[in-house]
Amino acid sequence: MKDTDRGITKPIPQDAVSKAPDDLARLQRRFAAHIRDPATSLPPPGVEDRRLQVYRELFFNNVAGLLAGNFPVLYRILGADRWEALVRDFYRDHRCHTPLFHEISQEFLAYLSEERGARPGDPPFLFELAHYEWVELALALHESDPDASGVDPAGDLLSGVPILSPLAWPLAYRFPVHQLSPDFQPTDPPADLSCFVAWRDHDDSVRFLAVNVVTLRLVERMQQHPELTGHAQLTGLAEELPQLDPSSVLEGGRDALEQLRAQGILLGTRIL
Repeated sequence: MKDTDRGITKPIPQDAVSKAPDDLARLQRRFAAHIRDPATSLPPPGVEDRRLQVYRELFFNNVAGLLAGNFPVLYRILGADRWEALVRDFYRDHRCHTPLFHEISQEFLAYLSEERGARPGDPPFLFELAHYEWVELALALHESDPDASGVDPAGDLLSGVPILSPLAWPLAYRFPVHQLSPDFQPTDPPADLSCFVAWRDHDDSVRFLAVNVVTLRLVERMQQHPELTGHAQLTGLAEELPQLDPSSVLEGGRDALEQLRAQGILLGTRIL
């Protein structure tokens, strides 16, 4: 009678136990490498290609579809073929640092900014347009909410300390990103920057306000020096721009502050 017939189980060799996790890890890495880059990475042994094809299409199409929805203007400008090639490059070459599906767009932006570099066929505004489109998603999902406590919504913006919404971002681009389309694709940037303040309003809608470079710098200063009064901000701004008449900076800056408050970009002034 065999040992197994008597209900005796022979021990599994220790080397087989220690080897099993390594084999599984190697199999998983080979599977992932093939799904990521089927053109150059061999599939794991013993798996039918028709089954692998399901995974190849499912994984890639999910990523490509998500990104196309988050970057719709870029998708339309590139067209289906160039868009697929771009996403395949990202899918193959970039290593994401987050498991969260809704953060893949930020990973895509990091790939364009830090890894891809200039390539033939890429429009010169590729990264800027992608960033402009990403801002809307990022602000929509941002977890911060403006805190109205300690804020006087009707306070004097010159003598008081203006409070900038934490959901207001100053933006500047070389290309007119808000005008780009399949029918308008400039190859060279214009002389003037395209400047905006993007923010999420009290209705949770993301909006963009076109501003000039002086107002953009004023918003940047309020981010960098949140302790200063409005008058101090404008005085410092005039010192940064000696080519402009100081009185015009102060006058225009006062109007800009009021406009920013009317839009909800400024919450009011700090209650001391």
